[in-house]
Amino acid sequence: MKKSKMVNKKIKINFFQRKPRNGFSFSLEYIFEDIRKRLIDKIDARVFISKCYNDGYYSKFINIIEAAFRQGNDINHVTGEIHFLNLLMRKKRVVLTVLDCGMMPRKTGLAKIIVKWLYLTGPVKRAKVVTSISEATKAEIVGYTGCNPDKIRVIPVAIAPAFQPVHKQFNKTKPVILHIGTGHNKNLLRLIESLNNIECHLTIVGKLNPEYLEALSKFNVDYSNEYNVSNERLLEKYHECDILAFVSTFEGFGMPIVEANAVERVVVTSNLSSMPEVANEAACLVDPFSIEDIRNGILKVINDDNYRETLIEKGRVNKLRFNPDFIANQYFQLYQEVLSSKR
Repeated sequence: MKKSKMVNKKIKINFFQRKPRNGFSFSLEYIFEDIRKRLIDKIDARVFISKCYNDGYYSKFINIIEAAFRQGNDINHVTGEIHFLNLLMRKKRVVLTVLDCGMMPRKTGLAKIIVKWLYLTGPVKRAKVVTSISEATKAEIVGYTGCNPDKIRVIPVAIAPAFQPVHKQFNKTKPVILHIGTGHNKNLLRLIESLNNIECHLTIVGKLNPEYLEALSKFNVDYSNEYNVSNERLLEKYHECDILAFVSTFEGFGMPIVEANAVERVVVTSNLSSMPEVANEAACLVDPFSIEDIRNGILKVINDDNYRETLIEKGRVNKLRFNPDFIANQYFQLYQEVLSSKR
């Protein structure tokens, strides 16, 4: 009887999220907002947003203390980026999501040691269960912390329902190539150089710095640029393009791959990090450090009709792995498991 009552009762979940910054994309917040909506009949959710931005060590200390006072008696889910919030929480009640380990390669010396403990070693040790969004990220977490791999569960990111098939005749004469993001890992400079003398139009979503502008001029690439775009406008960009070029040097997941699959656009992406795992044969894989390989991949999807259509067809299948209800249920099953194991 007691077990039956526990199953029928809503599970109380406290979600801990970063304080968002104006002008930035809030994909992390969307992920868990959607999960909460899909589990509304199964969980009693409260959302706590950190008081301070994730800046210096003082603001982190304030956020850690605040989170400790806000923790609940059932499950506390730290949803990403602010991993350290669980350092003073009760371990048996914590689910920690690590989206990627991108903070590590950017640091050296003592700073790297501190960041490793603050973002990975300490939080992973203080969590009951860790979730990652890809096997690649899971491997990185294990590599950096030495934790038991069984402690980490891979739950991918769901595709937003707005991403649906939209037919477009492929423009072989002058294809529109979509590139999303202008951070260093997005590898835009190599992509620009690879497009030299290829008849195409490059659509760039993200703010361009002088180095990018100089490269676009040097390699004579026809382009357009927008940044701070809404989700609706970003979806339009997918509809308008013929090819998604997502040749990053590092990604914790790589959501644009799946979004392009869902809209039924051909994808060229990297053969490393999480991207082959996410693409699952539904993309042309290239070496992101080789300008020639990126160029050859772009030309192959432009010129080889059968190859291009095969990739699009595989994308129709691949997107099914990222069904929002299926992924929300994976989180719910995990919550049930944690709740049962801590009693």
